[in-house]
Amino acid sequence: MQVEEARRLLVDGLGGGPEPPSPESAREVIARLARPEALGPLVRRLSAGDLEFAECLRLSYRHALGFDKLLLLPGAPRFMLRVHFWHGAAGAVSEDIHNHRCAIASAVVRGRVRMECYEPAADGVPAVAYRETIDGPGGAWRLRRVGDARLRLLHDEQYGAGRSYGLAARTLHRVVSEEPTVTLFLETAPQRSVTDVYVRSHGRVADRGSVTYSGADPARTGAADRAGGAVRGGRAGRGDPPPKTPLPPAVYRAELDALAASLGY
Repeated sequence: MQVEEARRLLVDGLGGGPEPPSPESAREVIARLARPEALGPLVRRLSAGDLEFAECLRLSYRHALGFDKLLLLPGAPRFMLRVHFWHGAAGAVSEDIHNHRCAIASAVVRGRVRMECYEPAADGVPAVAYRETIDGPGGAWRLRRVGDARLRLLHDEQYGAGRSYGLAARTLHRVVSEEPTVTLFLETAPQRSVTDVYVRSHGRVADRGSVTYSGADPARTGAADRAGGAVRGGRAGRGDPPPKTPLPPAVYRAELDALAASLGY
């Protein structure tokens, strides 16, 4: 699949009307794009530096949660298509429970992830709730404590290579990856300006005011791009995460080349 074909599939599959795309329509699109015969040529073309290479590279970085987040196709505000390279348990940081500003979808290309989904419940585990906002375009992310909460695990499911899922914007979840894994990740049009973040309590947590950090891609990143340690650093005594580290061009190309080769291209 060539770049313009992939872009047409995203535009047609997600729709252009006033209603946001459904999680299922996003999942169907990502599942088609993740097929080796579609993703392989697309990744190989991008690794060669064609088309929007500079823009994709600018918005690609090493995530503070321990995975590399590479932009494949920019299309804000309608979509952003990324590939995530998870390096396994050795470099991972536990993700907080969160939701998103938009419906998302993800497909596992290699390896596996575990998806946990939650809901508020009086008999759930204790957590501290925060509201995440941003100080305008290019501004810092802010996390404001909004109170205590309890969350109950709804389901816990493994997703291996070839499987995909879609989530509504407000679905509370967290993803766990304990082995080298590659996922194709789709952000759709934003539906709101805030997200909810829940830090599970391990004893008493003091409120110390807002926590801020600056991101490499403040116009598009959301709860999935929020480092769990940033919350914990101001709330539960854990150190702040390192800043997002832009990927050197050589690393961006090498990871895409490796993915293309693993897909037979």
